[in-house]
Amino acid sequence: MLTAIVGINWGDEGKGRMVDLLSEGYDIICRYQGGNNAGHTVVNEKGKFILNLLPSGILRDGVVNIMGNGMVIDLEHLCGEIEKLSEKGVIVTPENLKISEKAFICMPYHKQQDILEEDRLGDLKYGSTRRGISPVYGDKYMKKGIRMLDLFSSSLEQKLKDILEWKSMVLKGYGAENAKVSDILSWLKKFGDKLLPFIADTTDYLNKSANAGKNVLFEAQLGALRDIDYGIYPYTTSSQTLAAYAPIGAGIPGKKINTVIGVMKAYSSCVGEGPFAVEMFGDEGSALRESGAEYGAATGRPRRVGAFDIPASRYGVMTQGADEIALTKLDVLSFMDKIPVCTAYEIDGERNAQFPSGDRLNRVKPVYEYMEGFKTDISKCRKAGDLPEAAVKYIRFIENAVGCPIRYVSVGAGRDEYLKMA
Repeated sequence: MLTAIVGINWGDEGKGRMVDLLSEGYDIICRYQGGNNAGHTVVNEKGKFILNLLPSGILRDGVVNIMGNGMVIDLEHLCGEIEKLSEKGVIVTPENLKISEKAFICMPYHKQQDILEEDRLGDLKYGSTRRGISPVYGDKYMKKGIRMLDLFSSSLEQKLKDILEWKSMVLKGYGAENAKVSDILSWLKKFGDKLLPFIADTTDYLNKSANAGKNVLFEAQLGALRDIDYGIYPYTTSSQTLAAYAPIGAGIPGKKINTVIGVMKAYSSCVGEGPFAVEMFGDEGSALRESGAEYGAATGRPRRVGAFDIPASRYGVMTQGADEIALTKLDVLSFMDKIPVCTAYEIDGERNAQFPSGDRLNRVKPVYEYMEGFKTDISKCRKAGDLPEAAVKYIRFIENAVGCPIRYVSVGAGRDEYLKMA
């Protein structure tokens, strides 16, 4: 069984929480794209964890975790993440973590370039996390990247010299000094040497595992609206966040996914720049943000928040090819008397139920309907029959609107704080 857990919206939907929950039924958990530019927050009996690079299955005993070839890996950050887990009693070994030899390394000069470009853009910035993600993916497709397998290569120094000679022309344009080969080599040795035992031919491992009938769960970072091709370009990430890319980014492009589980919140949230039609401001926005503890797991930035967006979510369900939905943070809405839902957009005076692209998205005005609030603590609910009638109506309204069955509903951050819908 090959299953993908993916984001339906702008990211931060609660994918890590769902991976942690469902990983019990899987042998392998695989991250297939992205870097340390977003975080998955997981709360279980071991404590609270924020994972940027490691698959969320690392917190589940007996599960093998894969960092796929579609990822970009900051070696220093990964070493720090492993060390933090160790301090909490979660031990990471080559038996429970395997890093694709084909994954690309996010270098210090990528972070430098990312920061310089965001500063140059000023008010026109894309909202980058300044962690080098766009430059490293750019270098990958320019064929000027360093991969994990290069850490074993005798020609690493020469490859690095050639890349830095080219990179110096870019950095000089910003008035910045080029990185020194010796400094980068020292960085690679300091952190890369610690990771050498984890580097493996994960394509071979995953193919053999899938052929042997092992259950594999693909874990995405961010959401459909941040996909480089289908998201709110250019306010996107630099990788493919869609489920269709999972086998490719994981390392088994010849395999097909059996089930796609889409994750979306009971309201909307967004980190970074770009169009966000349903955004709430002032006291209304602050109340929802505080109720949901909406601060970026990777950056700590306050998230933009708003009503559930049906056109955006319907589009996300379609592009992800979702078979079922996990609805998270329903409990956050318990303070509301009336719950707003964006059911359509008005664009240039015309009502539109579709999610637009390009400049039209900047002219969107949300059209709202209001659902009855349930005004009670639902964190102890463990089956659909425990929920207030108004909460069930809200779930069913969203389910019908996005055209995909809602199977899981989380009513709290803990591993067991969820229920299944009939």
